[in-house]
Amino acid sequence: MNKGFSWFEIEKDSISLIGLGYVGMPIAHAFAKKGIKVIGYDLNKAKIELYKSGVDPTREIGDEEIKNTKIFFTNDESDLKKAKFHIVAVPTPVNMDHTPDLTPVIGASRIVGRNLAPGSIVVYESTVYPGCTEDVCIPILEKESGMICGQDFKIGYSPERINPGDKMHRLENIHKIVSGMDEFSLSSIKAVYDLVIEVGTHPVSNIRTAEAVKVVENSQRDINIAFMNELAMVFDRMQIDTNEVVDAMNTKWNALGFRPGLVGGHCIGVDPYYFTYEAEKLGYHSQIILNGRIVNDHMGAYVAEAAVRKMIEAGQAPQKSRVVILGLTFKENCPDTRNSKVNDIIIHLNSYGIKPLIVDPWANADEAMREYGVVLADFDDVKDVDCVIVAVAHNEFMELTLQQIKKLYKSCADNEKVLVDVKGLYSVNDLQDSGMLWWRL
Repeated sequence: MNKGFSWFEIEKDSISLIGLGYVGMPIAHAFAKKGIKVIGYDLNKAKIELYKSGVDPTREIGDEEIKNTKIFFTNDESDLKKAKFHIVAVPTPVNMDHTPDLTPVIGASRIVGRNLAPGSIVVYESTVYPGCTEDVCIPILEKESGMICGQDFKIGYSPERINPGDKMHRLENIHKIVSGMDEFSLSSIKAVYDLVIEVGTHPVSNIRTAEAVKVVENSQRDINIAFMNELAMVFDRMQIDTNEVVDAMNTKWNALGFRPGLVGGHCIGVDPYYFTYEAEKLGYHSQIILNGRIVNDHMGAYVAEAAVRKMIEAGQAPQKSRVVILGLTFKENCPDTRNSKVNDIIIHLNSYGIKPLIVDPWANADEAMREYGVVLADFDDVKDVDCVIVAVAHNEFMELTLQQIKKLYKSCADNEKVLVDVKGLYSVNDLQDSGMLWWRL
């Protein structure tokens, strides 16, 4: 054991969470429930004020739990000096050219470094390419703190595996990958996470391996969904229903069960670029991963084209058609709008002169405007439309019957009403019986 390091003392030492979003907040809450002192830090003062007032903007924990939590919420970085175990859970997006945007993780490293006490351990959960924690983060921590990594403080990496909006697969019942720079840091990090991970942690031999686990997990999902999206585009030409094919295929024991769809969000739509970025730096150009990204990034435009074709088939002039899109967030029952591919549908419809109404009971209106320039409409205000695009399978939309959907249209024959069912919420038989002109991915 290095001089200056001691076992994390539950009764005395504090844990800090840097970044209180969809990843950081559940972790902070889990430790606080165990009676551990938790400092919840975020740069966003408005978000901190919401937490202090008992409001959960992520909707992952719930307002009641936030009201009763013992987490010390702060946007004053000097409060981090009170902690000896720091967890960094900030976003890691990509730039317009699909290269990693490390601005948030670099900024968080500077903040932690300025407030790092000797004998501390810093664990990164933000998704990065293999080597980033050691090559980028450690030098920043050393420069800002004036200390030496390995001698004065330790470092580790534990990739986040939280699935926003998923109430079944929670932090506590998802195996946690843990890694450290040496045996002491690994055993310490594992022991701390074992306090809250009910199903246990899975240690790996080094930090780079742990970083690779995260980007490979999501790259694998991205590739599989890209395959299904490509099939969907071919089946559309063949007049074969993709979902029926998948339903039948899934009767075999080794079918993977992936379905076509819009692949957005802050993980699957981003992480593959982190992996290929580092691979290309080492002289390897991806043959599969980047092509999967190309397919998935095209799906928003593909859906929009399908909608326009159906509008023309219904005898509409698309530029004059009134279109409503149900859903803006990147996935169902989640308020996260980051990297939502629904915006690609909007952009492509705009190129035809179509300005669709957007309805999403989960999305934050201010974030929708800031991210995409979208003004959210209330569902009750939707009427006299020509085309409905169901883009996100929120519970509120899944509960809508086709008869309720029909009430959104202007007065016209059923075969002049266009319905685009991106998520396959309605059966083919029900769609055919509705008399509407429909298309589904």
